[in-house]
Amino acid sequence: MLIKTLPVGMLGTNCYILTDENTLKCAIIDPGGDSNTILDYIESNGLKTEAIFLTHGHFDHHMAFEAVMDYTGAPAYINDKDATNGGAPDPHKIDDGGLLKWYSEGDTFKIGGLDVLVMETPGHSPGSVTLKCESALFTGDTLFRDSCGRTDLGGGSMEVLLKSLKRLSDLEGDYEVYPGHAESSTMERERKFNYYVRHANGEA
Repeated sequence: MLIKTLPVGMLGTNCYILTDENTLKCAIIDPGGDSNTILDYIESNGLKTEAIFLTHGHFDHHMAFEAVMDYTGAPAYINDKDATNGGAPDPHKIDDGGLLKWYSEGDTFKIGGLDVLVMETPGHSPGSVTLKCESALFTGDTLFRDSCGRTDLGGGSMEVLLKSLKRLSDLEGDYEVYPGHAESSTMERERKFNYYVRHANGEA
């Protein structure tokens, strides 16, 4: 498993390219901008894009999904709680025009020999998900190194987010944590030092 981090867009969103090195099949997680940067990496490494995954619907995580989808031909997925489908646009959601497919709790995807599991982890937004692949967690804006996502946007809830953080913390063993912004971390580190995770666990 190879994970490439590409900071993209005006807010420096972490776009991740998750690749099965044996087959060169990949998934693109949160193409939040700079489609040329993302596609140059795909092209220069001879990768075959199987899917585009959006961890949630805020603009800085999906601005380039249409361009990437058009070029690669791969389907794009989001939890339906964070997208509209022809209705009145919500400023915190995608008015996707029917381009997106929905995924939800427990859905699994094959990326070459890799298995990707969808975990619903709301709080930052109603449809936020974490993507689990082997020892990696792609947490979007649910969990950051030393912090967590804001909850003052439409549909956000700190009470709900704390439940999601506890769920992640309760996963057995350690995981690499790949958040939507800033540095990566490990679940074990966040259990020890992240105030919000400790609070979710009744320790702070």
